[in-house]
Amino acid sequence: MIATPSADVHLRFEDTPMPVAVLAADYPNGAFIAAHRHRRAQLLYATEGVMLIEAASGRWVVPPTRGVWLDAGLEHTVRMSGHVRMRTVFVEPGTVAHLPQGSCVVEIQPLLRALILAAVAIPFDYAPGSRDDMVMQLLLAELAAIERLPLYLPWPASARLRQLCDAIMAAPQEEHIVTTWAETLGMATRTLHRAFQRETGMTPGRWRQHARLLLALERLAHGEKIVTVALDHGYTSQSAFAAMFRRHFGVAPSAFYG
Repeated sequence: MIATPSADVHLRFEDTPMPVAVLAADYPNGAFIAAHRHRRAQLLYATEGVMLIEAASGRWVVPPTRGVWLDAGLEHTVRMSGHVRMRTVFVEPGTVAHLPQGSCVVEIQPLLRALILAAVAIPFDYAPGSRDDMVMQLLLAELAAIERLPLYLPWPASARLRQLCDAIMAAPQEEHIVTTWAETLGMATRTLHRAFQRETGMTPGRWRQHARLLLALERLAHGEKIVTVALDHGYTSQSAFAAMFRRHFGVAPSAFYG
């Protein structure tokens, strides 16, 4: 078991003169890291467990085999679902020209995973031109080539629209008819649609569909039966859920964590 790091440890990893450093930390199920920000950009990756990262602009669900890239200075919280073995790559801003632009969930390919795990053991003061330096340079090159994934849920800025989103997240199996919610929020249906599209880039119906799928991912990560997850998230059958899941993620639910 790797100890949970203190704030002082994080500062050491951010203030090192080297362009990249990797921190290892383990967290129990339900652990919560309160709102904070880092001077450096970071890649959060868990070899085990699911991380849920929230910022003012939205929410990222990060299962194993995926990671989340967070821009430098972004205020965010992290909640652990299951026992989480987190590995954090801190990257000095401006180090590489083609690192991801904008916070996003990314694919962690086998080579990148191996480099992250190897980098955990590399000291802060590795020598330029050494094997350790070459590992770190290859790690940065792999970060510049990572693929973005659709595991992000944008959040509206206005408090009224957030009420609707909170209701969907609390009861994803409900239909949440837009006309009813428009009346509750004191808005015309067309106005609600326009405002929601403007603030999230999605219609309310598409947002609900996306939210259901991301909530389902967390349950699937814990090994729950696909049919149970499907019904609990408003789908009429396992096949209907599987079809929507495959359309969105490109694979069947049973293969997502494979």
